[in-house]
Amino acid sequence: MAQAAIHATPPNVPAEKGSGPWRDAWKAFRKNKTAMVGLCIIIFFVLIALLAPFIAPYGFKDQELVNRLKAPSSAHWFGTDDLGRDLFTRVIYGARISLWVGFFSVIGSIIVGTLFGVLAGFYGKWVDMLISRMFDILLAFPSILLAIAIVAILGPSLQNALYAIAIVNIPTYGRLVRAKVLSLKSEEYITAARAIGMKNSRILFSHILPNSLTPIIVQGTLGIATAIIEAAALGFLGLGAQPPDPEWGKMLSDSRQFIQKAPWTVFFPGLSIMLTVLGFNLMGDGLRDILDPRMKN
Repeated sequence: MAQAAIHATPPNVPAEKGSGPWRDAWKAFRKNKTAMVGLCIIIFFVLIALLAPFIAPYGFKDQELVNRLKAPSSAHWFGTDDLGRDLFTRVIYGARISLWVGFFSVIGSIIVGTLFGVLAGFYGKWVDMLISRMFDILLAFPSILLAIAIVAILGPSLQNALYAIAIVNIPTYGRLVRAKVLSLKSEEYITAARAIGMKNSRILFSHILPNSLTPIIVQGTLGIATAIIEAAALGFLGLGAQPPDPEWGKMLSDSRQFIQKAPWTVFFPGLSIMLTVLGFNLMGDGLRDILDPRMKN
């Protein structure tokens, strides 16, 4: 009886946690110290952008001409600009603008680029030729010059700068997705899906697109950093955010004549751009090492 009771009682073995490709990728990501540093930087800037109204000690439009070009102090942590506006306030509000342009321009580029890339890679023939030539035309121009031309046509504004950045980056994602679709199209499971009569639309949404997400995620993360730099460049040239919006590139442009007299007016916006771009680059490199099979040992 005792022996039967022993056998009837199951051993106290802890249940094995579920695993999957994304769970495994997250575990590997957490072990990548460089990627985690990048993620922490991004989270920091996202938080200050979201909490800007609660953190900022002043309004970003508030001017005090008697306090113009004041050095950093307890009253103004980052000093003031040539109009007496608090630089700390304008820098943290500038995070909102730069991240907004970065995220949404990349999302627009990914949506349009993925659509054209899938059509070109899956259907081929004249569809592929037409879309590929369109990509070649866009890539024939330096991205910043093409963005300047688009904003010059549409008119200087933050929204038009976002459109321009999204348009110039469409070929990057389109070509990436096209190449991935071409490699997936010849896989055996796609051939089997066609053999059982599965429609093209179902093959695209059930098999092709889900297996194309990895390179899009990696490139999208790196693309946000590029978009932030391009937005800052357009703002520096006066083609992006317009006064009094506190965009980092525009702040650099307004302060360049005071670089010797008041270097803090250039230092803090420039440092913000550098740290934000660094964060996305570090996280993007980490994602590439984790999600790209060719980067694994």
